[in-house]
Amino acid sequence: MKKPAAHILFALLLSACATTAPLPQSAPGTLVGDAAHPDAAKNWVRTELYFGLGVIADEGSEANAAANEKRWRDFLDREVTPRFPDGLSVFDVYGQWRTQGQNHVERLHSKVIMLLHADAPKQRADLDAIRAAWKKETGDLSVLRVTQPAEVSF
Repeated sequence: MKKPAAHILFALLLSACATTAPLPQSAPGTLVGDAAHPDAAKNWVRTELYFGLGVIADEGSEANAAANEKRWRDFLDREVTPRFPDGLSVFDVYGQWRTQGQNHVERLHSKVIMLLHADAPKQRADLDAIRAAWKKETGDLSVLRVTQPAEVSF
């Protein structure tokens, strides 16, 4: 990781720990949550969405990568954040596969969004809307969705 990026990450992690007032406690060492950050949540899931960026991992130019990053962030701000304003995580990855009958491996720059959310119809509809918006915008045939039960505590 580049040093400036590491410093920014460290500062963000520290700021996430800062509070303006002590949190109420229901018992020694046990935090009391709120609606967005419950101290214990039932019927929550972890969903990951995989988005191909259309740039071959072994070939992308810096200018092309910068343009794709801006396009991605615009999409994230427009389509994802309004639907999941309480937070999410984004990972830079690349997908890899070998098409049947071919000997070479293909790699594609990609993004993964990881969300922890209530397993409810509205959230499922929001996830489907995000996937549909990406496919419409990019012409991609799919956005992989993986959802599994999650035990959540803040």
